[in-house]
Amino acid sequence: MSGCSGGVSSQPAAGMQQMDLTKLSLQQLAQLKQHVFQELTILQDSLQTLKIAQTKFVDSGECVEKITPDTKGKEILVPLTGSIYVPGFIADTENVIIDIGTGYYIQKDVVGAKDYFKRKVEFVTEHMEKIQSMGIEKTKIKDAICEVIEEKTSQSAKVNT
Repeated sequence: MSGCSGGVSSQPAAGMQQMDLTKLSLQQLAQLKQHVFQELTILQDSLQTLKIAQTKFVDSGECVEKITPDTKGKEILVPLTGSIYVPGFIADTENVIIDIGTGYYIQKDVVGAKDYFKRKVEFVTEHMEKIQSMGIEKTKIKDAICEVIEEKTSQSAKVNT
């Protein structure tokens, strides 16, 4: 990863080195720009994946919230897959079986399940915030690179005329 000083005034983040973009050739700047675009795409994809996970955890937590002693015996649709549901009845309002990932399920009491989904939402949200801040820094770098490319291109055009 690389920071820049040609247009970005912030200190480099941990693990980043500062570089004077004005000393790079147009070809090097183009390569660096391409690399930063790829990193931004990866960050955007990661953010989208985390947003989907966050939504699933929020939805699951909301479903657990709806389980009360009054719901015992009520009919529900039980998901077998993402698109196949079968009718069922709520037999136990004190315990639920939750999917913890990679095909593993555990039984938890309703309070424990609520806490589990709350912690998962907080965990995913924290990671989303980190990725968003990384994206902001990468965007600043990309903008600085584009600015230097534009300056060098206009200087080159002035010299050639």
